[in-house]
Amino acid sequence: MKTLTIDNFKIMLNNALRHIKEREEEFSKLDAVIGDGDHGQAIVTAMSAIVATAQKGTEFKAMLNDMGFDVMLQVSGSTSTLLGAFFLGMSDTVSGTELDAVAVKAMFAGGLANVQKQTKAGKGDKTMMDALIPAVEAIENSDSADIKEILEAGAKAALDGTAATVDMKANFGRARNYGERSIGYADSGASSWSCMFAAFAEAL
Repeated sequence: MKTLTIDNFKIMLNNALRHIKEREEEFSKLDAVIGDGDHGQAIVTAMSAIVATAQKGTEFKAMLNDMGFDVMLQVSGSTSTLLGAFFLGMSDTVSGTELDAVAVKAMFAGGLANVQKQTKAGKGDKTMMDALIPAVEAIENSDSADIKEILEAGAKAALDGTAATVDMKANFGRARNYGERSIGYADSGASSWSCMFAAFAEAL
């Protein structure tokens, strides 16, 4: 797959929402271990707003910008703030209605860069960044010109990063108060973000 179209991207988003909805209860149960147990509902609500906005999009920059702003305005909480930042960052790097492999890599890199302005969390802190950072690094480092292969590399890295959170102690947010008790469970945010990346790759 040499180019990513607007329609391809909408299919990716729809697939992500479908998979996230299927796992809503799982994400909330993970969140309940070291949080307030609402992450499943939060990520479904945020992704639903994103998908609804995306349906109206006709070119990448404006669509991604609208997705980012709309989810932040419509849905409160850190989940929507970070997802909104991700799509706003993506919008900074793209234009037109079709993206080649170089543009897709730049788009995801822009998304990560903007999220990193919102949180100081990094790899190893048992947050969604344990999925997002490896995913974007793998996308950027892929030497393939095939967009499906690039996104498959990102999905694998996100899933591996999420699996690694099981053995981590939480260092951020309310979860850090649980100390050693946070070990033994995957992070809910990493789980939902890796689900999104896996769904993106699957959709292509």
